[in-house]
Amino acid sequence: MSRIGKMPVALPAGVTVDVKDGKMVVKGPKGTLEQDIDMRIAVSVEGDKAHLTRANDSKELKAKHGLYRALLHNMVTGVTQGYTKGLVINGVGYKVAKQGNKIVLNVGYSHPIEFAEVDGIKLDCPTQTEITVSGIDKVKVGQIAANIRSIREPEPYHGYGIRYKDEVIERKEGKTAGK
Repeated sequence: MSRIGKMPVALPAGVTVDVKDGKMVVKGPKGTLEQDIDMRIAVSVEGDKAHLTRANDSKELKAKHGLYRALLHNMVTGVTQGYTKGLVINGVGYKVAKQGNKIVLNVGYSHPIEFAEVDGIKLDCPTQTEITVSGIDKVKVGQIAANIRSIREPEPYHGYGIRYKDEVIERKEGKTAGK
């Protein structure tokens, strides 16, 4: 069996898992998430644990077994704790501000760039150089953070740009004067 797929998923109090019409639905205190699932993967809930089993041992189904278990675990974590991704802006005159349901970035272009919130994702600016992306869907939080980072990716000489909070930018040495 799949090493990941055979592990049970712990369901905290207040979290329910249902499977119907090829969709896995997880409800919790922070909201509801849905995920399409292969009909050959069965989900059974026993007490406070969910188990996934597969119909046969085909190579394709073995891969999906671990995938759906990981997706279910991420959904349970999302509806109980949520996910957060931090971004840091570095550069001379670079700043961000929250205006209503969007953030306005001044990151060295001739015009400010506006980035609107998406359903289920909250954008926050604790300081002028920090952005916090939070929500219950791990994939959406990561994608929105990546989209914001792609507005001005960090460059290797001074480190100017938008980077993840835990990201380390490999710095390059600049030009050296002739001898």
